[in-house]
Amino acid sequence: MGFARTCSVALVGVEGVVVEVQADLEPGVAAFTLVGLPDKSLTESRDRVRAAVVNSGAEWPQRKLTVGLSPASVPKAGSGFDLAVACAVLGAAERIDPRVLADIVMIGELGLDGRVRPVRGILPAVLAAAGAGYEQVVVPECAAAEASLVPGVSVLGVRSLRQLIAVLADEPVPDEEPDEPGRPDPLLAGLRVPGTGAATAMHGNGAAQQDSGHDLADVVGQHSARTAVEVAAAGGHHLFLEGPPGAGKTMLAERLPAILPRLAREESLEVTAVHSVAGLLPPGKPLIDTPPYCAPHHSATMQSLVGGGPGVARPGAVSLSHRGVLFLDETPEFSSHALDALRQPLESGHVVIARSAGVVRFPAQFLMVLAANPCPCGRFSRTDDLCECPPAAIRRYQARLSGPLLDRVDLRVEVDRVTRAELTERGARGESTATVAARVLQARERAAARLADTPWRTNSEIPGRELRSRWYAAPGAMDEAERHLERGVLTARGLDRVLRVAWTVADLLGHDRPDATDVALALQLRTGVPRGVPMAIGALT
Repeated sequence: MGFARTCSVALVGVEGVVVEVQADLEPGVAAFTLVGLPDKSLTESRDRVRAAVVNSGAEWPQRKLTVGLSPASVPKAGSGFDLAVACAVLGAAERIDPRVLADIVMIGELGLDGRVRPVRGILPAVLAAAGAGYEQVVVPECAAAEASLVPGVSVLGVRSLRQLIAVLADEPVPDEEPDEPGRPDPLLAGLRVPGTGAATAMHGNGAAQQDSGHDLADVVGQHSARTAVEVAAAGGHHLFLEGPPGAGKTMLAERLPAILPRLAREESLEVTAVHSVAGLLPPGKPLIDTPPYCAPHHSATMQSLVGGGPGVARPGAVSLSHRGVLFLDETPEFSSHALDALRQPLESGHVVIARSAGVVRFPAQFLMVLAANPCPCGRFSRTDDLCECPPAAIRRYQARLSGPLLDRVDLRVEVDRVTRAELTERGARGESTATVAARVLQARERAAARLADTPWRTNSEIPGRELRSRWYAAPGAMDEAERHLERGVLTARGLDRVLRVAWTVADLLGHDRPDATDVALALQLRTGVPRGVPMAIGALT
C-alpha cells in the first residue's frame, strides 16, 4: 500500500482555503476514485491527470487508487487541483519521494500532453497558502510573476509535468521546445477567460488608462462639473452628473481615473486578487497599480453588477471597480432592482452574496459616477423650452433613481449644454490632468496625515459621528447646512456628507479645517443651488 499527500487551494470568492490532496494505492482492480465534494470540472481531472502522467513518460499505477480532498466538507471547483492530484498519485506510486511533497502547495491545470496551464485566482490562492504558513508554491510558468507578488513565498514556475517530476525527483530537468516566434502561446488562454469582460470597459485597465490622449483639458467649459470631478477624486465621493446628451458627461467620467493617485502596494494586491479571480489579468502585467475603471452597459443584470451567477459566485462590476471608478452611463435605463442593489456596497465597502452552497464576500470600495439625461428626450432645462416631453414623463423618468440611492451620492452637478462660443474659442483650455492630479494627490496626503491613527484613508470613509466629535469645522461654518436640515432640505445623512465634502474642499485649498466658504461650496455641490462661490478650485487657491 502506498500513500502520499500534497496541498492545493480552494477559492471561495477571493478568499482561499488550503486543501490537502491525499492519494492512496491499494491492491485490487484498477480504478480511480476522487472524493471530497468535487464539482464536474474537478471530477474530469481523473482523465486529464491519467493522460498527462502517461504522456510525461511516467507509469500509471494499475491498482485501486483513491484521491481525497480534505477538508471534505468544503466544496471544490475548477481545474487548479490537477497538478497536486498528479503529484500525489506519483508520490503514492513512489515515483516521487512522498516526503518532498508534504509541504508544497501546487496550483495548475494539466493538459493531456502534460503541459501545465494557468488558472484563475493564482494570487489569492498563493496569499491563502502564505497565510497558512506554507513557504513553497508550484504554479504554471506563465503565472509565476503573479504568484511572486506575495512576499515570503518561494515560487517555482513549471511549463510541464515532466519538468516538475524531474525537479522533485532531483533529476536533470528536461528542456521544453520553445514556441515558434510570432505564434500565440496556447498556455496563455487560461489567463483570459471568455465572457468575463476582457477587451471591454469592465476590466482593470479602462479606456482612460489605455489612451494617453484622454486629458481633462479636452473638456470644454463645464467648470462646475470639473470641480465636482476633482472633489470626487480627492475625497472618494460619489458623483451624479445630469445634463443633455453631448455635454461631456462621459468625457469627464473617463478622465476621472487618471487624476486618482496610484494604488498603494496593499491596494494593488486587493485589486489584482479580484481581477485574477475574474480571469481579467492581462499577460505580462501581473500587478494592477492604477485605479480600475468599469463602465457596464445599462442592460446589465443585478448579478453582473454586484456579483453572483450560477454555480460558483463570480465578482461583479462593483468588485471589478474596487479602489477605482464605477461609471453608470444612462443610469435611469438600468433596472431598478440592479440600482437598489448598489446601496449596501456603497455603505459597507463590500458585497456579501448568499447562496445555498455558501456565502461569498467580495471587496467593493469604489467611487461611483452616475450620468443621466434630465428627461427622455434629453433637452429639458430650466433656462429654455426645447424639451417636448410632458411633465408626467419627466417625473417618471427622474423617479427611476430612488431617493435612498441618490441620498448616498455626495455630489450632484448639472452639466450645461456647451455653447458655440465655448466650443470655437481658441487657446482657452482648462487645467490639464497632470495639474489636477497633483492637487488631488496633495489633498489626499493632507487627509492621510490627519487620519494616520484611524482605519480610514479618505474623507468619504469617515463615519458621521466621528466627524462631529473629533474633527470640527470653523465656528459658524455649518450654520447654513444645519438650517437646511431643519427645513428638511437635507437629511441627517446628507448633513454628514456635506461635512465630508467640506473637509475635502478644505484639503484641496490647504485649509486646516473647513470654513464658511468651504461649506458653501460643499452645499452647492450637494444641492445644486448656487451660493455665489466660485466653482473652480484653482480660483479659490
